[in-house]
Amino acid sequence: MRILGIDPGLATLGYGVIDTAGSRVTLIKAGAVITTPDMITPDRLISIRQQIQQILNFYRPDQIAFEELFFAKNITTGMNVSAARGVTVCTCAEYTKELYEYTPMQIKQAIVGYGKADKHQIQQMVKMTLGMQDIIRPDDAADAVACAITHANSGLLREQFRMK
Repeated sequence: MRILGIDPGLATLGYGVIDTAGSRVTLIKAGAVITTPDMITPDRLISIRQQIQQILNFYRPDQIAFEELFFAKNITTGMNVSAARGVTVCTCAEYTKELYEYTPMQIKQAIVGYGKADKHQIQQMVKMTLGMQDIIRPDDAADAVACAITHANSGLLREQFRMK
């Protein structure tokens, strides 16, 4: 099964594509969709949509797993990231209904075994899980791969994480 993991963002949207066969996980691609602050927000959203469509058409994932958004302070930033997430979810929903979401704490728990793990711990465990020499960069791409791995390992519990 091919899984696309997505860590939503307006400036940097991380993605990771993995293949799974039983308990074996293989990284196909990790990267980021980048938009710049000099672009107006509608153009940034169009760029995200177009780049996500290209990723979907090229990698043809069977299922897509999103990291849920979490905002503690800046509501303005949160709204822009929410808009980017909305465009991404809509684009993916046009491609497939196999959409799932996991909270940052669920991903940390699944990858590291500790729900309050830091980014470095997640990056190191993703690197070890995939047998890589280096950690995945940027951080958003590593988070997206962690989300995809979490989904791959969710097994029979997968349905409870389906987007509603």
